[in-house]
Amino acid sequence: MVGTVEVAALPLAPKNALPYLQQVKAVRAYHAGFETLRDAGGPVTRCSLAPTWMMPNVVVVTSPKGARDVIGRPDAFVDKTLPIFEELRRVMGSNLFDLAHDAWLPRRRALQPVFTKRHVAAFAGHMADAAELVPRAWRNGAEIDLDTECRRLTLRVLGRAVLGLDLDERADALAAPLVTVTKYVMDRGLRPVRAPHWLPTPGRHRARAASGALHELAGEIVRACRDDPTRDAPLVHALIAATDPATGQPLTDTQICDELIIFLLAGHDTRATALTYALWTLGRHPELQDKVAAEVAALGDRALTPEDVSRLEYTVRVLHEGLRLCPPAAAVARTAMQDIEVDGRRVEAGTMVLVGIYALHHDPAVWDRPLVFDPDRFSPENSQGRDRWQYLPFGGGPRSCIGDHFALLEATLGLATIVRRAEVQSLDDDFPIAVPFTTIAAAPIRARVHSRT
Repeated sequence: MVGTVEVAALPLAPKNALPYLQQVKAVRAYHAGFETLRDAGGPVTRCSLAPTWMMPNVVVVTSPKGARDVIGRPDAFVDKTLPIFEELRRVMGSNLFDLAHDAWLPRRRALQPVFTKRHVAAFAGHMADAAELVPRAWRNGAEIDLDTECRRLTLRVLGRAVLGLDLDERADALAAPLVTVTKYVMDRGLRPVRAPHWLPTPGRHRARAASGALHELAGEIVRACRDDPTRDAPLVHALIAATDPATGQPLTDTQICDELIIFLLAGHDTRATALTYALWTLGRHPELQDKVAAEVAALGDRALTPEDVSRLEYTVRVLHEGLRLCPPAAAVARTAMQDIEVDGRRVEAGTMVLVGIYALHHDPAVWDRPLVFDPDRFSPENSQGRDRWQYLPFGGGPRSCIGDHFALLEATLGLATIVRRAEVQSLDDDFPIAVPFTTIAAAPIRARVHSRT
């Protein structure tokens, strides 16, 4: 870290050269927009989107060193105090994703043991079984929407593997509130001027009603687990048993519900999109799909387990390359709590700092042939010497995603199981994406499927 005097001597992050309206459009576009800002202003570039009394200056960062200088720091330097996190806390409750440091630290200490590799393996009992049901329901030669099918799978896994609940019948009832809340939060969080939170607007009414429905479901799950300690819901029981190692304090039921909802939100969208993108890409590259099919076939015709992941090396490479090209978080946001150095530039206290992960993952200055899908770039030999901060599918630093092991385990078992049972032929050359909160498919991802067994 550079000392205070040295930081003060650094030049400010340069202003972006794009006209004002194009800067606004680029920031709101998030993923592709950050590439536009990078190309016009460099890997650390400053945007003035409104007077500072309305909205802080924005600095967009798209270099590995810049990413490290922002999200690799402790919260004394950067924290989650932006309006988007305030809106999320107000509507959805306080959770690991949106809490500022002082409240986040004891929660992270309490939940970290829940998401170790050993504990996550215990959640995996239903993963392969749930994945088996998806291709078996497909008619040979049928046209399907990969996004819909993968969302059905991830919701089934979340319900059966960790919540002790069959969510198949509640898919629509759950999906609609999640969309309503995330759209409201993102729209409010990125506005320079927002209506007072006490004003009863139609959008706020819809968001609160949606949040109430989600909290009602979460409360139902927690009550059922407290009434029946033998209920097969490992994540819920683990949250009930979790305590802050520094204080010994357990989580309240309200805190548990808040964490379950963000787990449903982040887990459902991110894992479904990762699977959808991987299957779509394999459907466009049959030679790569055949390699995955051969790898999983070598394990025999049995249910896959977490122990098989070490033997699914190519399948994991496919997923890593998919996460590079279509990262779950297009960007991450922080507030600079003091003047900091970011890749040789000074970023002033109070600045909104946005690390463009999507832009970083697609940068030709960082990756060779960045738009080419090449799983072998994640082979051991090709990964040697790679900068830790150029590949950030689950973020990095103190606030890295606590569920990364779960996500990769579920996606690996799901992808291997589906490709073992079905051959996927993608019908579209493009994978349109949108970023209402996490990265999702912006349209149906059509494919034709043929049974392998």
